[in-house]
Amino acid sequence: MTFRYDFAPTPFGDALAVFSHEGIVRFDLSESHDPSVPWLLEGVSRQLRAIPEHDPGAADELTELLDRYFDGEPVRFDEHVRLDWRLADGFALTALQTICTIDWGETMSYGEVAVLAGHPGAARAVGTACRLTPFSIIVPVHRVVRSDGSIGQYGAHPERKRFLLDLEAG
Repeated sequence: MTFRYDFAPTPFGDALAVFSHEGIVRFDLSESHDPSVPWLLEGVSRQLRAIPEHDPGAADELTELLDRYFDGEPVRFDEHVRLDWRLADGFALTALQTICTIDWGETMSYGEVAVLAGHPGAARAVGTACRLTPFSIIVPVHRVVRSDGSIGQYGAHPERKRFLLDLEAG
């Protein structure tokens, strides 16, 4: 299997987008100002057991959707882009697919997602699935909040989560 990658701009900097012939495999917001840092691609390569090839323009369709999203248009990415779920399995996969059903501008608690995913009491596992999602922004894990309504961390970047929630709120 071959994989290819490109970069897509976001308000948080360029994100790494990795694709297979089945769809997008991974969408990562970098911790670096330069998303081409070797460790980001190395991590994905380890997970995929293959080195993705650079394919400029591969993320053009996704970039267009992201532009619409960040302009305030309610975009449900999974209705426009095929998701290749190979990097998620078990309950994490079920939780992430459940999270895809949370509507624009709405939130659910980790516990509520666990119930809808068929595992009441698995709120912490939902949190882990959110933290490890292979699809930042595309799977709206930012819409999952704590039971008291506070937003939580969002990969140690609560300001990004707040930005996304505020974008969708208004």
